[in-house]
Amino acid sequence: MKSLLLAASLLTACTLHAQQLQTFDIKADDWAEGEPPKEVFVVDGTIKIGARDGNKAIIIDPSPITDASAQLGVSAAGNASIEARIFAIKRGRSTPRFGVSVHGMSGHRLIVNPAKKSIDLVKGDQTLASAPFPWTSETWVKVKLEAKKAADNAWTITGKAWPATGTEPAEPMIKHEEKNLKGQGKCAIWATPFSGEPVFFDDIHLALEAAPAAP
Repeated sequence: MKSLLLAASLLTACTLHAQQLQTFDIKADDWAEGEPPKEVFVVDGTIKIGARDGNKAIIIDPSPITDASAQLGVSAAGNASIEARIFAIKRGRSTPRFGVSVHGMSGHRLIVNPAKKSIDLVKGDQTLASAPFPWTSETWVKVKLEAKKAADNAWTITGKAWPATGTEPAEPMIKHEEKNLKGQGKCAIWATPFSGEPVFFDDIHLALEAAPAAP
């Protein structure tokens, strides 16, 4: 009897956990070109909806050149991940920086840094980890950042990047462990268009544990 009650409790816990997981697939094809819709909350920079390679995308414009960002989806309260397809352009020796983040403006960011030929896991002004990444200008790449909570409030943050025409790496390129994170806030896209060219974001997928809805 006790084993049946335990199994029922575990099933209920798993069901509640699954109910809290929300996924969002963000594509710009249904949006009008120009100002972004309310689903794209602009934090800084000039961000609009435009076209690239026959599809609409979220565009971070280089006017002005700043650390631009926009938040997407709902606020996480636990595990969170974001994957995006990104297109950027080099001009002369000037290269952009671009990437994604989880858990709000003070959370972890995964940034493609062509000047360093790397991807960097960043939090605030600190680079926590880096891995080599040979970025090619004027090609679509995918980036993926995940934050998962384990026991004792220990978190594992992983990141990877790969050519959009290729296969996702089986293992993370960056892995970082941290404790006592709040694990709250929205996912976001980021870019600093140092090359003076726009940066395009498309096919954005979010998966997160959302805060419980108010009764």
